[in-house]
This record gives sequence, structure tokens and C-alpha cells, in this order.
Amino acid sequence: MGRLASAYGQAMAAHRAARAHLDSARDALRVPTPSAPPADAELLTRLARVGAALATPTPGTPLAHRPVPVRVGAAVTADGGFPVLLPLGGGHHLAVDADGRDPAVAGLLRALVLRMLATAAPGGVRVAALDTAALGATFGPLRPLLDAGVIDPPATTEAEVTALLDAAERHARAARQADRPDQELLVLVAASVPAPREAARLAALTHAGPAAAVCVLLGGWPPAGPGEPAPPLGATTMLRLTDGYARVGDPPGVPFSADGSGLAAPVRLDGDPPPASVAALATHLGEATRRGAAIGFADLLPERRWASSARAGLRTVVGRAGRDPVGMAFDDATPHWLVGGRTGAGKTVFLLDVLYGLAARYSPAELQLYLLDFKEGVSFTEFVPTDRDPSWLPHARAVGIESDREYGVAVLRELRRELHRRSTALKRHGVTKLADLPADTPMPRIVAVIDEFHVLLAGNDPLARESVDLLEELARKGRSYGVHLVLASQSTTGIEALYGRAEAVFGQFALRVALPGGGGVLDQLNDAAATLPVGSAVLNTAAGAPGANTVVRFPDAHAATGELTRLRHELWQARPAGGRAPSVFRGYDTARVEDDATFTGLRPGGRRPLALVGRTVDVDGTTALFIMDTAPGRHLAVVGTSAAGAEVLRAATLSLARQHAPGEAVFLLAPLVAAADPAADDTAATLTAAGHLVERLDAVALRDRIRTLAAAPTGSTAGPAATAGSTAGPAATAGSDAGPGAGSPVRSYLVVFGMDAAAGLLGESDPGTFRSGHDELRVLLRQGPGHGVHLLGWWRGLRRLADDLGGTQNRDDVACLVALNVPGADLGLHLGVHDLAYTPRADRALLVDRHDQRVRLIVPFARDGHRTDGQE
Repeated sequence: MGRLASAYGQAMAAHRAARAHLDSARDALRVPTPSAPPADAELLTRLARVGAALATPTPGTPLAHRPVPVRVGAAVTADGGFPVLLPLGGGHHLAVDADGRDPAVAGLLRALVLRMLATAAPGGVRVAALDTAALGATFGPLRPLLDAGVIDPPATTEAEVTALLDAAERHARAARQADRPDQELLVLVAASVPAPREAARLAALTHAGPAAAVCVLLGGWPPAGPGEPAPPLGATTMLRLTDGYARVGDPPGVPFSADGSGLAAPVRLDGDPPPASVAALATHLGEATRRGAAIGFADLLPERRWASSARAGLRTVVGRAGRDPVGMAFDDATPHWLVGGRTGAGKTVFLLDVLYGLAARYSPAELQLYLLDFKEGVSFTEFVPTDRDPSWLPHARAVGIESDREYGVAVLRELRRELHRRSTALKRHGVTKLADLPADTPMPRIVAVIDEFHVLLAGNDPLARESVDLLEELARKGRSYGVHLVLASQSTTGIEALYGRAEAVFGQFALRVALPGGGGVLDQLNDAAATLPVGSAVLNTAAGAPGANTVVRFPDAHAATGELTRLRHELWQARPAGGRAPSVFRGYDTARVEDDATFTGLRPGGRRPLALVGRTVDVDGTTALFIMDTAPGRHLAVVGTSAAGAEVLRAATLSLARQHAPGEAVFLLAPLVAAADPAADDTAATLTAAGHLVERLDAVALRDRIRTLAAAPTGSTAGPAATAGSTAGPAATAGSDAGPGAGSPVRSYLVVFGMDAAAGLLGESDPGTFRSGHDELRVLLRQGPGHGVHLLGWWRGLRRLADDLGGTQNRDDVACLVALNVPGADLGLHLGVHDLAYTPRADRALLVDRHDQRVRLIVPFARDGHRTDGQE
């Protein structure tokens, strides 16, 4: 630029010497001419040679921090012309007094964009344009570059312009902080200047300096219209159009004139580059742009595993904005995240990127994960051990796959208990935040991810209301105690349980992530997510408010299966000694009693036999059971039309049998309905194989045995019982006085598959005693447990159960209840509970123990392949 300025100086001296003569000639001849005064031919030759050399781009030139000469046109003199170059980039800008609707201005802007792209290294320049006056038509000839992804589509609406300026300002701030020599230059092209507010923001960018890595090309400056004068521009060369030519002002730092008049010669502006040149450049840069835009899963991972400390918060890289990595944090500023996106937008992929990124940076001593997925998918299956892969993510503590709402509430309750524990620990040390704890008191941060959380809050029942209460408490207090929430969903609107409380909950979620179709997590005036492609997201750290958006691209974790598997195995093998696998709830799994840890640990000799019926829907998946002691009412009633009732009886009977040595108990099995035959046959075969006394009863025999058991409360003969390994045999005493080895069993278990089928026989009265079978059944229920006699029955209807008991006033005579497909309202009426929240569904049941007031949702035990919809 120095050589060019010197040559221009000589030209100006010649101009001043001949100015008076030129003006006189014009007046005399009255012939307008745009030409400069005659100049020395040798000078013009030198200017042409130097200008041509400087105007030839050198590919790979960095443009961010140092200006480069860029040709804008050719000066016109009486003896010829020469190239005119202006400094751009490195904090230097350009403004033209006409906007892109003038063909000369439109052509110039397009030519400048092309030349700057050709000069910089691939990926060294990013072009962002706005064109409100012509609705983007100014950049139509550059369509090949748009299609190749080299430049972005121009902003044409007020909202798009606002978003573009927001992004430009963030770029400037980030560039100043990074201060890298290879910083990407943002070329902001305004084909027309919009409203005064946007004009002020554009002007401010011209004052940002070289470190901001922004070059502004303005058309239509100063903006026309009443009001205050246009804000001053910084380091900007001005071009003024007149008579089809341009008058070029003095470039900042290297003026053409000594008096500020600019270049003396008029300039014919360059027009559009040839379409072939545009296409060739698009082809050349498109491939490089795609390579630069590609982001792999490995780009999210740290160089060293578990090298970060979580005392001040958690941070991980989630993707790239341009060429720069973008990180997100769980800290005091952004303690919780809200993620939105339509189906197929990449929520699961984004969450996997985040979770693996965190797990690679922080050890299990620094980070614990609670993961809930409420949709029909397998989002978090890879974090838990499976038959195919025994590894798990050592940070995971509880994982719910196709979770029930009850399981979600159980996890939230566990997190609330953890809050209380941490509160006590912080008070004991006299601090108020996790980061202030002494170094010798480690306390891992907790991240709880709830995918499709709207399912948890569905409706307005007690579960939904409790969930909202828990979420609000965790969101308010979690910041101080290191408990962080990530709520992800397709939509955050229309959730009835949140009416009037949405702000109380979501107001704690400063960081919003909007994937395609997920603009609902942003402010209503923020539509930055409206046109997002899959694989990108808007990150907003101001609770969705406009002006705080960062658009990032993130990798597809599903496409990196091999890398994820290797990383998971690496972390699993490095797990601390004694690390346990996470508790897992698989909503679609069949619960098998044979796989239950409590069942396998049962041994003869216990004081109080346990009847196992399923697994509780809670964080640890504890075994659902009843204690069959001598307290009145310790009988089991399974109610519902589903054939799962027979399976529950089978599991309860087999678990009781494991607690008795052969000969210590007799099992009286009465399969009265066809649907129960498979389960009853399996139960009988298993008991017989284990050496237990088994007797099979039909309805008539059941009636007789109930009479016998009801008439023998003190240990007298209970009637014929099978010897071990047979179905008929000598008498067995039903009483608690005889102990093991006394020659007779101490307990009798009457197991009836389809108790309602015996209602007719039980309703008949004995001609001699005038007592019905129901009378004797009620005596047995009331007195049997005290003498070691327990009834385990499956009733297919709740009303029939109530009739057999003699009305709901006698419901405590069967204190243990497993309700299958029974309407919640009917069940509540039977139990005398008015606010019972139970919705029957397949593979679920409600456990009710009236003695200790337990009401729990369970997954009832069943055999593999058994169907619980009432069919086999």
C-alpha cells in the first residue's frame, strides 16, 4: 500500500498543477468529462503495473488482523487508467452512498465478496449478508456460493437482520477474547442499511478494531430519512456515486490526498465477476468448506480422561460455531438446561454428545448421572450392562429406559433426599455452596437428564402435581448443592400441571438449547431456530431472550458407534474399585422371579415367610413382597381379569416354598380356570421337584378343604395332604405348634387360581350346620394366619372379592392386595381411599398392604413369553 500511495501522490501533484486549466476548459467548451487531467504516461504505466500486481490475490492470505488491498475498479484519466485498490479486512471497512438496488453497487459488492473469498485461505472468511431493500436479490448471482455453503443466505426480514447482527457482535467479542492469528474474518455485507437502530449497530462494528475480525461493507450509507444524523463510521473508506462513476475518499491510514478530498481521478467500478468464475470458486471452496464444517465425535473429547475438577462447575464441548469449538457449562450462571426439538431433530444425539463429553472429562468421584427416558426408545441403553455388552458408564447411578411416571417421581424423590443430605453437610462445614466445601470433603456433582419430560407431567393427577413440586424444588436449590437438571422435550407448552407455575420452574433454566422445531424453549420474539438444519442447535444463555444466540453444529454420536464403544469400555475399565453397575429400570422388560436377588437369597429357617410378587417401580428396583406372619389378614388377594394374576400367585408360592424345607409346609393348589392351568402346572411341577408336599384340588375338594381348615384352628387334622413328590397322601397337620422335624408341616398354603369360579359352591349352605362355604372361608381368613394357614387367591373381579369377604367392612381380613387391570376409581372405593392415583396398564400392578399402609406401583413377576393382556 505504501508504493501505491506514493504513486498516487505524484498523480495528485500533477492534478493540482493543471486544475485551473481544466476548469477553464470545461466552462469554455461546456462539455462534461469524467476524465482526470492529463498525467504523465510513465506514471500511469507504473500505477497500472503496481496496481495489477497488488490486485492479484495471493491465496491463503490472512485477512482478519491485517488489511489487504482489494480492487474496486479502475481510475479514469485523459491518458489512460489504472487499478484502484482499497484496504479491507484488518479493521478496515467500505461504505457506498447508494444501496444494492443500484446495479453498479450490487455488482461491486458481489465482486468484493468474490475477491475476498479468493484471497483468504479456505475457511478464513465467512460472509454474512443482509438485503432488506431488494429481499436478497442483490446476491442472486452468487447462488453457486450459497448452494455450496460458502456464504450464508442473506437476511431479509427484521428478525433475521437482528439475529445476524447478534451473531456478528458475538463473533467480534469472541475474536477479541481469542486473539488468534488464524482468526476467521467475518465479512458483513449490508446491501442496504435498515432502520436507525440496526444502522447504529453496524456503525459500532466498524469501531471494533482489527482484533474483532469483522469487515463491514455498507451500501446506502448514510441512511436516508429524518431524525438524528447517521452515526460516524470508523476506519471506513467512503465511495460516492456521480454521473455513473465513483468518487473514492481517503482510505484510513493511507490517504490519497493531503486535504481529505480523496482520489482525484473518477473511478469506474468493477461489475459482476463472470458466472464461470463464481462457479469455479464455489467448486473450489465448497469442498474445503464441507471439510471444515465437518465435526467428529472425537472433537468433543479432551486430550486426557478425568483430568478436570468439578468444584466450580461442569463444562464440556458440544460442537462448533464456524471453526471454533463451543462449550456449555453447569455452573452458577447456567445451573440447568432446557432442550427442545421435534422428533428426529437430534435431541438424543445431542444428549449423548453431552453425556460422553462430561464422562470423559470428570471421574465418577466428580460426576454422577441420573438418566430418564420417557419415550419408546433406547436412548440410554448403552450406558447400562446388557447381555451383549457387560460394560456400563461408571458415572451412571440410575437409568430409566421407557420409564414409568412413577419411576420418574421416585428418582426425583431420591434427588430431593440428596439435596437434604447435602444441605446438612454444607451447614456442618459452615458454607453455602458446593464449591466452598473443604478439599478433603469431595462431593460429586449430579446431572439428571429427563428426556421427554412432558410425559412425567402429563395430566393434572397427584403424580403430575408432585413432579412439578419436586422439579421446582430441585431447580431452585440445585444450584447451591451441585444438582443440575436437563429437561428435554418436543414441546414445553400445553402442560396442564405447569399452568401458573411454568415460570417458577423454567425460570431457573438460564441455558436453552433449541434444535430444529424446538423454538418453544426460546422467547416468543426469538425465531433463531426456525430454519435450523438437522445437526445444529441454537444455544442461548439468557433464558431464550433475543440477542444471546449461538448457532452450533454438533456431531452425530450414532454415526460414531465404534468410538463410543471404545470410550465406554475405556471408562468402564478405569472405574474405581468396588464401583457398582447402575440401577436400571426397563419399562418394557418382563420381571422374572427367578432373576430376583431376594428370591435367590431365600433359605429355609426364616421366622416370617415372604411372598414375592414383583419389583417395585423405584430407584433401586426393590423386591415387592408381603410378610406372611401370624398377624390377622396375612393373606394375598390378586385381583383383575388379566392372566397375570396366575403368574403372581406362581411367584408368591415358589418364593414361600424356598423358605421351607421339604415336609415343613403343604401347598394346596386349586386351578379353577383354564387361563391359570399353565401357571398352576408349572407351580406344581416346581414344588414337587423340590420335594414339597403338594395337593391339587378341584372346586368340590376346595370347598371341603376350606371347611376342614376353618374347623381345625388349633392344629388338628387339616385333611389329606400329598406326600412329597405326589398329589395325594396321608394327613397333614395344619398348625403352628409342630416344628420342623415333628413329622408334619407347620404351615399350609391354600393357593386358588380363579377363586371367583368357586363362588357357586361356596354360596351353598350345609344342610346339617346351615353354614355356607363363604361363612367357613371368612373364619379361615380371620383365624388362619395365627395357626399357620394362609390363602393366596386370584379373583378376576373386585366385586366378587368383596362378596367373598362379606363386604368392604371385612377388607382387612385380606390385608395383602395386588391389583392388576382394575379401574383406579373402583379400587379406591374398595379400599376406602378417595384420591388413589392408579391407571391400570399392561405389565404393571398396584401393591397394597393395609397393615403398613403401603401403596406401590410394581412390575408383577411373570414367566418369559407370558402375555398380560388376558391371553396366553
